[in-house]
Amino acid sequence: MFGKRLKELRIEKGMTQQQLAEVLGVDRTAVMKWELGERETNFGMLIKIAKYFQVTTDYLLGVSEEW
Repeated sequence: MFGKRLKELRIEKGMTQQQLAEVLGVDRTAVMKWELGERETNFGMLIKIAKYFQVTTDYLLGVSEEW
């Protein structure tokens, strides 16, 4: 669920994977693998992503449908 939601949020904001990677301070490959579900992120990065997109970590993880 995390990868799907991350991709949806990124696209809604009109960003490429590279642009998001630069904002987060990671390699584009990390963003790609998160979106494909091939890699998990750590708690610190999860919080950073949630703050950037102004959503909850529960939303990103699929626990809640509320942002």
